[in-house]
Amino acid sequence: MLVTRTPYRSKTDRNLSWLFVLPVILILLVAAFIPLGWGAWLSLFRYKLNLPAARAFIGLKNYLDIFTDELTMLSLRNNVIFASLSVSVELVVGVTVAMMLSDDSKLFRGLISVLMIPMIIAPVVSGTLWRMMADRTYGVVNYLLSFLGIAPVSWIGDPKLALYTVTFVDTWQYIPFVAVLVLSSIKALPTSFLDAARVDGASPWKVFWRIILPIISPVIIIVAMIRFIDAFKVFDTIFVMTQGGPGNATEMLPTYIYRQGIKFLNIGYSSATAIVFVISMSLIAWAFSRLRDRQLRRLG
Repeated sequence: MLVTRTPYRSKTDRNLSWLFVLPVILILLVAAFIPLGWGAWLSLFRYKLNLPAARAFIGLKNYLDIFTDELTMLSLRNNVIFASLSVSVELVVGVTVAMMLSDDSKLFRGLISVLMIPMIIAPVVSGTLWRMMADRTYGVVNYLLSFLGIAPVSWIGDPKLALYTVTFVDTWQYIPFVAVLVLSSIKALPTSFLDAARVDGASPWKVFWRIILPIISPVIIIVAMIRFIDAFKVFDTIFVMTQGGPGNATEMLPTYIYRQGIKFLNIGYSSATAIVFVISMSLIAWAFSRLRDRQLRRLG
């Protein structure tokens, strides 16, 4: 009797699970997959929005033009530097802060609340605040540096400094995100391993390097994936602070795609660039997932 009922219940459970997931699938279909498919179709045309009658099918030419477009390659270079620097610093500082705040005292619990402040500020607001503070003439950053005898610096007006300035702003805002997620994984660690290591005379550094870090490494990999993809698709902070300038010093792929599609109305080319961008991010997410699965198998 039990044997005959089990398959029926399993099938019913699967049907119910699809029923619960159906609203999410419909939302993704309307909000993501249909626009993505339409963008893939438009990417096969030479299509200027202000000249709809001149639309012509050109196949993969827009995709081939991406790799010969100097501005696209410059935007990609800026994106790679921005994402690599910001995520690297966020991981190092975020893990360090998480270890420092892993104490259960009231003081550290209060510090966690303060740490959340940069993360809850909207990127547009954060970018606006830092743009004003980094202003060469009226900014508070140069005002404070003047007490040290340092001449005013054009933080967002100098092409050599602008990229690192916006990278710093992004890092400042998302270090709390990394720290909170890593801290939650540290709190979930079994204390028996840590107590046994301390009894055996292991130093705090060895406890962290040999026990804590390997166990929480899958979480760190997922956090790195989320932040790397977020850093690659950054738009609001860059647009508010520099709009891709000065010149093209802070031009990123999202701002370049926006400029091609909205400012120059080059819908075909911007669609092709966006499709390549989405595919690239999907491959990066897949690579991080494989790395996490490999680390889980190694631990387990």
